[in-house]
Amino acid sequence: MPLRTGERFQEIEYAKPVTPAPPAGGLDEYRCVILDPQITKPAFLTGVQFTPQNVPIAHHAITNVIAPEHAAEVRAIDAKTPEEGWTCFSSAGVGDATWVDTWTPGVQEIPLDGDLGFPLKPGSLIVMETHYSLLGTGGKPAGSDQSTVRLRLTDGTPRTTTLDTSPLLVPIELPCAPDESGPLCDRSAAAADVTKRFGAESGAMEGNLLKMCGYAKPKPGNTQTCDTPVPGPMTVYAARGHMHLLGRSVTVELNPGKPDARLLLDVPAFDFDNQALQVLPEPVKVKAGDTLRTTCTHDAGLRKRLPQLKALPPRYVIWGEGTADEMCLGILTTSAGS
Repeated sequence: MPLRTGERFQEIEYAKPVTPAPPAGGLDEYRCVILDPQITKPAFLTGVQFTPQNVPIAHHAITNVIAPEHAAEVRAIDAKTPEEGWTCFSSAGVGDATWVDTWTPGVQEIPLDGDLGFPLKPGSLIVMETHYSLLGTGGKPAGSDQSTVRLRLTDGTPRTTTLDTSPLLVPIELPCAPDESGPLCDRSAAAADVTKRFGAESGAMEGNLLKMCGYAKPKPGNTQTCDTPVPGPMTVYAARGHMHLLGRSVTVELNPGKPDARLLLDVPAFDFDNQALQVLPEPVKVKAGDTLRTTCTHDAGLRKRLPQLKALPPRYVIWGEGTADEMCLGILTTSAGS
């Protein structure tokens, strides 16, 4: 989309190439890289276009805004390693990072209409959290990546609405298909393997999600759901779903089973290569006490049909950072208040 009135583009390239080096014999690395947009006066981020240089190994990328009071903290994290950026499974390394955009294969920038934007204070930094996967190369070196990020910026107005990102997470409890067998078809063994590849924080994620969603114990099956109570009033402008290669469908429903129930996101045929943001026809007002139900369906039978997965041993799939693992995310673009 061309620039709109009051907007400007700023393109930033990674300062040095990133060469993915998955730890623990795995196939995936999440690398966080600092970009400095040189913000000297208050601004708003109204769009992001991430362009990976090495497309075959780019799985997804999350744009995080770091407030100026945390800039020294992320620079200290970055300084601990000699290479460009740092390994950052599970988070960008700073608890107060603001998730502003998600790139997945096939996605182009989709700016929202209206006087809306993610705020950037003077001195703010951007941290790109990029998931690199060597699944397609069987773990063999696949070269480096020096991606670019194009920011769409505006100075805003006194009436600019501040945007936020509201992630809705669901546990994954996908057993091996009936015709599959192997050591990793045991849930405990599969969970231990996730911890080995991605660390204790990632290993604990599935258990934390089960508790958050009210499950006393895992419920194996293709379809999983989670009801998230809305803590305060907000407006929803757009939504997207994120899964990996075994994903079949994803929905986000507001107040299921009630007279005012409505679908905010409905992806009946999930396509990993097309996870574009879906702008709602009209913004939807959500109030405190409402419920957001996120549902994902996965299919273990796809493992034998996909070139990236069919050579891998069968496994009981839980939430994991790797392309051969799975996720279930509803991602809403929101603003606080009604």
